[in-house]
Amino acid sequence: MLSPDKLTPRIDPSRDTGNDADFIDFDKLIAIARRQWRMVAACGFAFAILGIVYVLTSVPVYTADTSVLIDRSDSQVINQLAAFGQMDDDEGTVLSQVELLKSDTIAYAVVDKLKLVDNPVFTAPKSSLFSVSTLKSFVNFRSWFADDAAVAPDPERKRRSAAETVAGNIDVERVGRSYVLDVSYTAQSPDLARDIAAAIADVYLVDKLNSKYEATRRAGQWLQERIEELRQQALDTDLAVQKFRGEHGLVEAGSGTLISEQQLSEINTQLINAQAETAKAEARYARVKSIIDAKQTDAIVTDVLDSSISNDLRKKYLEASKLETEIEARLGPDHVQAVRLRAEMEEYKRLMFDELNRIAESYQSELQVAKSRENSLRDSVTQATGVAATAGETQVQLRELERTRDTYKNLYQSFLTRYQEAIQQQSFPITAARIITTAETPTKPSAPKRALVVAFAMFVGCAFGCGIAAFREFRDRFFRTGDDVRDVLDVESLGVMPLIENNVDDPTLVDPSNPRSIARGGKTTTYVEEHPLSAFAETLRSAKIAIDLSAADQRCKVIGVVSSLPGEGKSTTSINFAKLLAMQGARCLLIDGDMRNPGATRAIGRHAEAGLLEAIVDSRPLKDLILLDPKTKLAFLPTVARYRVPHSSELLASRGMDQLLETARQSFDYIIVDLPPLAPVVDARAINSKLDAVVFVIEWGKTSRKVVQSTLLSEPELYAKCVGTILTKVDPSQMKLYRTFGSSEYYYKRYSRYYTES
Repeated sequence: MLSPDKLTPRIDPSRDTGNDADFIDFDKLIAIARRQWRMVAACGFAFAILGIVYVLTSVPVYTADTSVLIDRSDSQVINQLAAFGQMDDDEGTVLSQVELLKSDTIAYAVVDKLKLVDNPVFTAPKSSLFSVSTLKSFVNFRSWFADDAAVAPDPERKRRSAAETVAGNIDVERVGRSYVLDVSYTAQSPDLARDIAAAIADVYLVDKLNSKYEATRRAGQWLQERIEELRQQALDTDLAVQKFRGEHGLVEAGSGTLISEQQLSEINTQLINAQAETAKAEARYARVKSIIDAKQTDAIVTDVLDSSISNDLRKKYLEASKLETEIEARLGPDHVQAVRLRAEMEEYKRLMFDELNRIAESYQSELQVAKSRENSLRDSVTQATGVAATAGETQVQLRELERTRDTYKNLYQSFLTRYQEAIQQQSFPITAARIITTAETPTKPSAPKRALVVAFAMFVGCAFGCGIAAFREFRDRFFRTGDDVRDVLDVESLGVMPLIENNVDDPTLVDPSNPRSIARGGKTTTYVEEHPLSAFAETLRSAKIAIDLSAADQRCKVIGVVSSLPGEGKSTTSINFAKLLAMQGARCLLIDGDMRNPGATRAIGRHAEAGLLEAIVDSRPLKDLILLDPKTKLAFLPTVARYRVPHSSELLASRGMDQLLETARQSFDYIIVDLPPLAPVVDARAINSKLDAVVFVIEWGKTSRKVVQSTLLSEPELYAKCVGTILTKVDPSQMKLYRTFGSSEYYYKRYSRYYTES
């Protein structure tokens, strides 16, 4: 019995069934090259033939070169005279000159200068099998049905066609990072190529000269008109400024400053000084007041020091104090003289503070005067500020008018200067380019480069072949090796069975003396008998080993042989596997379980009159229905389908099938059941519970991996019983191309001697 965890499908649904790899596998790349080299070689050869045809049919052309230098000389005279319109030849300028040389203007000028419309060499047809003109004329279906008069070009059309031809054959390249332009022209005639290349350079210089002269002339005319306008506008704006000043009284005091602004500045200065004086007077008054309140006789005040009265009183006070101290020390504090001296000291002290009060009153008076002056100045500042604010708002408009006036004045001066420069430029035209290499007659063709064309064609062909080969490999979604089976299905590969061609005309030959015997089928049904040592037989032995190991506890093993689609060699595998088991001495019964398409019965039991249906439905004894192979002792239970059986899955899952298998288990060691394919019918699912093991058959190179993977995922229980897969109908000549280094198939040559009969 299988544990529940074995019923879980081993296939990862997210696994890619394509040919992607996580890294570059050089072995696979080499294998792909071995398989697809013929396709790549065929495409390379075909394109090489086309290249040779092109080389043989193409008309040789010649290329003449000339070089033009964009001159950046530092001549001061020229630079001064050509200052107007002169631009630095930076990257964009050089590239612009390249486009100018390729333009229609240059092409038309060359056509007119050399009269190419009437030049028979230039107008000669370019007869080449693969030329652009030939291809255009071929796909121009309108010209097929037009008459000659309708398609005959007029002179202007001829000129346009000639200019297009010249422009199409011009090639201009910048030489490195320099200011040199290499101009080349390609034509069928070397002399014509030289003449046109030289004419292109000459026309380019003349065009630059004419364009600069014409631009200068047009600029002069425009500047003259513009100067008159700017002069009038400058006068109008200047008058508007003066008129605005007079209307709003915006009088300047000099240096562009208004009188109101100057007055406001002066009053602000006076106010700041007045505030400083007020603070100073307030500080002096506060100091004197604090001395008076604290009764400090030793405090120092500047005005007290300057007062003779205060100094005399202080001197007398100090002398009385000194004398009082001496008397008190000698006679005591209560002496009459000491008391009298203390009274005198108090009087002196009172007189000193009276003097301080007088000084304090003068400080207070100065403080009041300073505050009055500060308030008066603050009122003046407020009034002046209002006037200045009003003037400032009006001055905003004035400044706008002045800016407009200055703008027009500057423009007028600038345009007047430019006009003078333009007049000088017009009278002294120059061109900032010159020819440094003249065109010469080419001595050999420039195209086609025959070896290069053929090599390039071969390279393109090989690349095209590689693309086809890559597409074929990408579309190869089939099983090719055992590694593919293990990687995609996570199932062991039991081996491969080579493709066997059936060369027997009548595959139903039966021994007349024993009608109960198995028919002698074609080569596909007797291959294991005739080649017991072949790789074919070895694959079947590998399947037997896998079955024995997976169902070792079963006395009789019921094995189902199944495939995804019909025609994958399932019946051939079942017949040969059953014969191999019988040849090895095992008692083996082969049952054709495909009631809708009994392939095994058609191969070796077409003469049978009864079989599996009779055993299940009518309960006929098994021994009366089986056919025996007299050579291998194989027992075969055919399916005689005289009509379509719509309920075949129910018959396989019925009680009668259980009884049949139970009876067969008592007499046989192996029971091989040839089951219907999984994709079209559900018969294999119905009988799955009665099977001990399953062998899955896949047709090599034909059955898609996606089909096999999806069918196995839909049958998890059958998938869990699958002991391995067999790749059938393998082409040995193609199989060797899919062998990669390290795989078992890679060493096939080393162990192929084990599969030889002699």
